[in-house]
Amino acid sequence: MKNPIEALNKIFDSRIRLGVMSVLIVNESVSFNELKQLLELTDGNLASHLNTLEQAQYLKVQKSFIGKKTNTTYTLTEPGRYAFKAHLDALEKMIKGI
Repeated sequence: MKNPIEALNKIFDSRIRLGVMSVLIVNESVSFNELKQLLELTDGNLASHLNTLEQAQYLKVQKSFIGKKTNTTYTLTEPGRYAFKAHLDALEKMIKGI
């Protein structure tokens, strides 16, 4: 029997990173504050998970200013979109195979 979790992407083991990717896959871009409110996270917790996704090159960070306030937005990269879809496909195959 083949290992049912072999094709899953370890980066998406975290429910927070799974949530971030789920939001970004259906939105062109999302701000840090929108993600924080939507996922009900603290700044530090969210920043840590976003950093992991950025290091994996799954998302792109854009910093700008609105007036005197910084505005950080996130978008998926093509490798990020591909990796997340592959992860979802692997989950679906695993569920159907059990």
